[in-house]
Amino acid sequence: MAVDKDVRAALDTIFAADSDLYQKRGWNQRSGFGERPAILNIDLANAWTRPGSRFSCDDMDAQIIPGVQRLNQAARAKRVPIIYTSTAFCSRFDMGAFPLKTPFEDLLIGTPATEIDSRIAPEDGVDTVIIKKRPSAFAGTHLAGILRAGRIDTLICTGVTMAGCVRHTVEDALGEGFRSVVVKECVGDRVPAAIEWNLFDLDMKYCDVEPLEYVLNYLDSLESFANL
Repeated sequence: MAVDKDVRAALDTIFAADSDLYQKRGWNQRSGFGERPAILNIDLANAWTRPGSRFSCDDMDAQIIPGVQRLNQAARAKRVPIIYTSTAFCSRFDMGAFPLKTPFEDLLIGTPATEIDSRIAPEDGVDTVIIKKRPSAFAGTHLAGILRAGRIDTLICTGVTMAGCVRHTVEDALGEGFRSVVVKECVGDRVPAAIEWNLFDLDMKYCDVEPLEYVLNYLDSLESFANL
C-alpha cells in the first residue's frame, strides 16, 4: 500500500531513531532461518483479497498475490510445506462477541468469502488448510502440533491483516518456540499506518521482516525436503 512521500520520510526518521533505541538496549536481534521452514499464508481468502468486501485489503493484485505466487512456486520446487489459514464460522453464535466490533457475519463457512483466493489456491492432497476462529493461527488449532510433527522450526509468513491475524500469529509463534520471517511485500492491511507500524514493531521484538527477494534466494538455496 503506497505511503505519501512526506509521510514516508517522517516514518523513516522516526523508525531510525526508534531502531537505534532498541539496538542500544539489546533488542532487534536477528533470529534468521532455522533448518526446516514452512510457508504460512494467513487469511488470504476472498473476503480479504477481492475488492468489494468489508474485509478487503489493498495492494492484493499489484503486490501481495504475485509475491505469494512466487513464494509458493519456490516452496513447491523444494517440497517445503505450504499452510493456509482462513477465518470462518458455522453460525453467528459460533462467532462469540466478534460481531460487537466487526462484520464477522460475512465469514460463514461454505461461502465464497472464506475460500482461499483461486490465484494462490492450495494444491489438493499436498497443502494444508486450517480454519481458525481467532486472530492467531495457533489459537485453538492444531498448527503447533503438525509443525512439531514435521520438525518445522521456521514459519515464512504472508497474509493479512498486519495489525490483526498476522501480528497475533507471529507473536504466538515465538511463544510456541518457532522462528518467524514476515515477507515485507506479501503482507497487508486496510490502512497504511497499520502495516508500517506493525512491520517495524514486529521486526524489533518478535520476528525478522525480510524482502521477498531475500526469502526467495533462501528457498532456492535449500535442499529439497524430499531428499531429507
